[in-house]
Amino acid sequence: MSYLLHIDATSFTAESISRQVARTFRDAWGGTAVVHRDLAAHPIPHLSPDGLAARLSDRAGHTPGQRAAQALQDELVDEFLGAGGYLFTVPLYNYGVPSSFKAWIDQITVVGRTIALPDGPPARGRHAVVVSSRGGDYHPGSPNHGRDHLVPHLETILGQELGLDLDFVVPSFGLAPVVPMMAGLVPLHEASVTEAHEQARKLGEAFTLG
Repeated sequence: MSYLLHIDATSFTAESISRQVARTFRDAWGGTAVVHRDLAAHPIPHLSPDGLAARLSDRAGHTPGQRAAQALQDELVDEFLGAGGYLFTVPLYNYGVPSSFKAWIDQITVVGRTIALPDGPPARGRHAVVVSSRGGDYHPGSPNHGRDHLVPHLETILGQELGLDLDFVVPSFGLAPVVPMMAGLVPLHEASVTEAHEQARKLGEAFTLG
């Protein structure tokens, strides 16, 4: 049976804006076939020398460390390929993706298994929703425009390389309620979060597994 793979990369717990908006998506979707991997609660290791060596050598000659690294890669790749759709909870940290999500990407991006195959990536055309809250605003016209390196990165690796059909939900001004100098932006924060929940709800209602 196909399932929704939900990769959660926020370091905050239930009060996280990204988690709350992702919950709105899942509630609107209504499906029960979900595999949820919380990278804050259960982090996966970054790609190691053993992991790299395991990809480039015959499995029959693997060392114990390489066998362990290969087993983890196989688990994560099989989980990724077994999904019919994806929900990624990936807030903007220091202008890019959280390191926990980068570790996941590096583990599942494997030439010959998920990318760079003669017939294209096996997940090509599957739908993915990315919920990415951020403390400020990075839209055109804002002072921070051009400093969001998360969306372009994910468009490249998830969209172009892994072949996913992406929708982004981007609630902004998340620091306004907690940073005194941003207090005047609270109304913009509230409006952005409301809009994000509405977008997530609509995407959830229309979401189907491939």
